[in-house]
Amino acid sequence: MTKKWVYLFEEGNAKMRDLLGGKGAGLAEMTNLGLPVPPGFTCTTEACLEYLNNNNTLPEGLWEQVLEGMDKLGKKMGRKFGDPSNPLLVSVRSGAKFSMPGMMDTILNLGLNDESVHALAAKADERFAWDAYRRLVQMFSKVVLDVEGHLFEEIISRIKQEQGVKTDPEISAAGWQKAVAEFKAVTKRETGIDFPQDPWKQLQLAIEAVFKSWNGKRAVDYRNATGISHKLGTAVNVQAMVFGNVGNDSGSGVAFTRNPSTGEKDFFGEYLFNAQGEDVVSGARTPTEVHKLKDEAPAAWEALMNVARILEQHYREMQDMEFTIENGKLYMLQTRNGKRTAAAAVKIAVDMVNEGLITKEEAVSRIEHFQIDQLLHPRFDPEALKKAVKLTKGLNASPGAAVGEVYFDADTAEKKAKEEGKAVVLVRPETTPDDVHGMLAAKGILTQHGGATSHAAVVARQLGKPCVAGAEEIKIDLKARQFTVKGVTIKEGDVISVDGATGEVYQGAIPTVAPNFDEQTDLKTILEWADQIRKLQVWANADDPQQAARARSYGAQGIGLCRTEHMFLGERTEKFQEAILAETPEEFDRVLNEVLLPLQREDFYGIFKVMDGLPVIIRLLDPPLHEFLPSQIELTEEVARMEGAGQTNTPEYAKKKKLLAAVNNMHEFNPMLGLRGCRLGIVMPGLNKMQVRAIFEAACDAAKEGVVVKPEVMIPLTSHVNELKHIQPLLEEVAEQVMAEKGIRVEYKFGTMIEVPRAALTAGEIATVAQFFSFGTNDLTQMTFGISRDDAERKFLLRYADEGDLNILPKNPFQTLDEEGVGKLIFMAVQDGRKTRPDLEVGICGEHGGDPASIDLCHRAGLNYVSCSPFRVPIARLSAAHAAIKNR
Repeated sequence: MTKKWVYLFEEGNAKMRDLLGGKGAGLAEMTNLGLPVPPGFTCTTEACLEYLNNNNTLPEGLWEQVLEGMDKLGKKMGRKFGDPSNPLLVSVRSGAKFSMPGMMDTILNLGLNDESVHALAAKADERFAWDAYRRLVQMFSKVVLDVEGHLFEEIISRIKQEQGVKTDPEISAAGWQKAVAEFKAVTKRETGIDFPQDPWKQLQLAIEAVFKSWNGKRAVDYRNATGISHKLGTAVNVQAMVFGNVGNDSGSGVAFTRNPSTGEKDFFGEYLFNAQGEDVVSGARTPTEVHKLKDEAPAAWEALMNVARILEQHYREMQDMEFTIENGKLYMLQTRNGKRTAAAAVKIAVDMVNEGLITKEEAVSRIEHFQIDQLLHPRFDPEALKKAVKLTKGLNASPGAAVGEVYFDADTAEKKAKEEGKAVVLVRPETTPDDVHGMLAAKGILTQHGGATSHAAVVARQLGKPCVAGAEEIKIDLKARQFTVKGVTIKEGDVISVDGATGEVYQGAIPTVAPNFDEQTDLKTILEWADQIRKLQVWANADDPQQAARARSYGAQGIGLCRTEHMFLGERTEKFQEAILAETPEEFDRVLNEVLLPLQREDFYGIFKVMDGLPVIIRLLDPPLHEFLPSQIELTEEVARMEGAGQTNTPEYAKKKKLLAAVNNMHEFNPMLGLRGCRLGIVMPGLNKMQVRAIFEAACDAAKEGVVVKPEVMIPLTSHVNELKHIQPLLEEVAEQVMAEKGIRVEYKFGTMIEVPRAALTAGEIATVAQFFSFGTNDLTQMTFGISRDDAERKFLLRYADEGDLNILPKNPFQTLDEEGVGKLIFMAVQDGRKTRPDLEVGICGEHGGDPASIDLCHRAGLNYVSCSPFRVPIARLSAAHAAIKNR
């Protein structure tokens, strides 16, 4: 039995999107609802795939089913396809499951030829007939035969000039007749073949062109960018023509049941009288605002309003509709869920819940995580972007929009920002902890090198600064204080605009729009509904009271990572260097207790006050000590320069020499796997003891003021349970001692960070000591894959993953958790840890904690919480709800 390749509109329905495509399913559903839809049929997506997989040959039985469909269509319309005296004309449109701008354009008026155009003129109007014919030749030649569209537009412009008119509707019948002749000549010249006069040949070539367009570059690029599968295929919709250009009581339009920009419940759209559909969207004529239709065609307006109400109630979603009015009668050509801005999406979802159309869970499901991102970060004015000059595109490391003058070092950036009040963009080959003060002062950051978890990316997200990293196309000349890209030179002081959401960098200043979270009541409502659905708690990474306050205002339920090393950056770096450079144990202890302890205690006290009643996980010092010192290469060069200049007797030389000696002494070939984390705490316990004392002194002081404090102390980089058995009792002893001194007890926990595969594999043993686990997934990913994240992203990983040409990994594992490897370790560690300690608290504190796909994995693994940068807390709240809905 021959497979069914063709479905009449009345044979389909909205649930058949996979087979009929979105457009075909919409037309079928409207037909079944009794709405005024011109009759037609759909060639299925399966037919498309069969055609493409069979060397571009029509599937067996397809053409016979098309002929049968055309016969039925002709009987419904009282006309016959190919009949020169009473021709049936049709449109041919593509229609994949998902709306795809890269697919084939529409062809209208198919079936006309040199003979039938006269019959159409006799029945209707000569000008209308020749206008319809020229549209067919123009569209068919451009879409099916790949003739350049501008060749036809040039002819139309010349004819308007010859006739002394300004718009297409003013061109006479003779003008369009001349255009048809010239269009056919262009087609012959450009393709070597005549425009086909056989209507059946026109139809076959049009259907095949739609099928072929599925693999066209535009369509493939669009699917790659949006994550749409290449295995879906596209349907072909063949529909009887209705004409909006038959006279002044006819027209075409596009409308939305609600405003797609604001979400307001206000009918929105445009139309043109005496026009076909492509005239409305082409921009050749200025359309009329749709509400004016009420005065110009009251009956059509009332019919359109009725259709809009029916469709929105039926689909329970804002609809995007195409319509044509022929001789005063309304016809519907398409309906689909309307595209909308992030602000409109949130408002429409909330309003539809309040109207009883959808549930709260459906409303939460309809909001995408990237829409939250767009709402919470400054963004460029979309209209201004259209005119902007793009310089380059890098990695979209931290979302938001920034405009500022370019400066190439942190000191100058800070000076320009603080002393001169300038908006600055810090541009560096890559950033280091030495650049933090410049990053704080900057509006945005641009780096030539680095990836999604590079220093620039991680710190920028933490600070909420827009950042584009790894823009390898730019070439920075630090000596000349400039960078070049594509022949353009940007000098220090020049203005650029950085879009951290897209990774794009523009020349000059682009106006921005800065949202306010507190004012976004609809968004807050959506997130409150998400909170009612999700199982995972959402905590935040915060290193000071300001970040903690921001996180809490965004709905964070705790601090999942307070990185104590960040408290020693900027102006405090020199104070920490005092401890590193201490020449005696006594001097080391003095600096710890007199200089660093008060600073740490003050920071922790501020965080506890802000997070009153919520848990705060504080990670003890993690990085190797040399990261707090200048680079070995820079110091060596500076010392050599001073020696060459005869400055060896100066205090500055003595300081540099001492620093260099310390750096050389601490040098490691692989510092990431060297003396850091718990190893540093075991070898130099005074550092960790000082930090624990600062934590508990601050906690006790806050508790005495009535603050409910819940400190959780995290020991980093554990790989063996014996490391915890060695260090944790020493630190617990300090905690108990401080509480005894203060005369008050606070609730607390000690736990560890699971960053090493061995720790995950032996989680059952480690849980005998640790009261909580926190997965440090950045390092866990590095060690599981055996790659350096910065080097890998800079040199090969971007080619491995996502849109890279090698296609080895589905996603960058430093942006989305690798489920088969790292994910398996997480699942195993959770299960083994809770076998030992059933009430084990488990979370994740890497940047994966703000990634929706990674949050879904964490939900399935049974974690208690995810922790991310403050600005990603709303995204995590939504994504955790999505995970709960998906995995029921």
